[in-house]
Amino acid sequence: MTHDADMAESLLREHGSKLILFARQHVNRHADAEDVVQEAFVRYWRQRDHVRDPVAYLFRCVRTAAIDWHQRRRREQNAPSSHADRDHFEPADGRAITVDRQRVLTAALELLAPEQREVVVMRIWGNLTFDQIGESLNLPKSTAFSRYEAAMRLLRENLDAVPV
Repeated sequence: MTHDADMAESLLREHGSKLILFARQHVNRHADAEDVVQEAFVRYWRQRDHVRDPVAYLFRCVRTAAIDWHQRRRREQNAPSSHADRDHFEPADGRAITVDRQRVLTAALELLAPEQREVVVMRIWGNLTFDQIGESLNLPKSTAFSRYEAAMRLLRENLDAVPV
């Protein structure tokens, strides 16, 4: 295998599940998220020689591919999307989360604005820095941080309001 192929395989192995979770913020099903991540890797591969931070760029590609996928499906189906069948959340540190806690987290995350939700997922489950989040979303680092802080305040409030 070439160095590029080794690097791509390593990126997929290390960050694939995080990228799928991130894609799930935009698409309905796990299989669709896998398709989005596959498309993101194609986009990454085409630009790999010009990429400064591969992980941040992959998150950007996933976001763009997910938005494109969603827009195509909406045009095809002319129906609003639902995120009701979310996958299990597993933090980047590998700690297990109970089914009840997953349900509570899913409900609390649904109450956030999409811009806040994607920053939280990128930071907590994607383990990205605010520099990487800013680069992925084409935002200043300070904006990524302020969205995260606002989202965490709302999550604290929402977690108390969601029944277990």
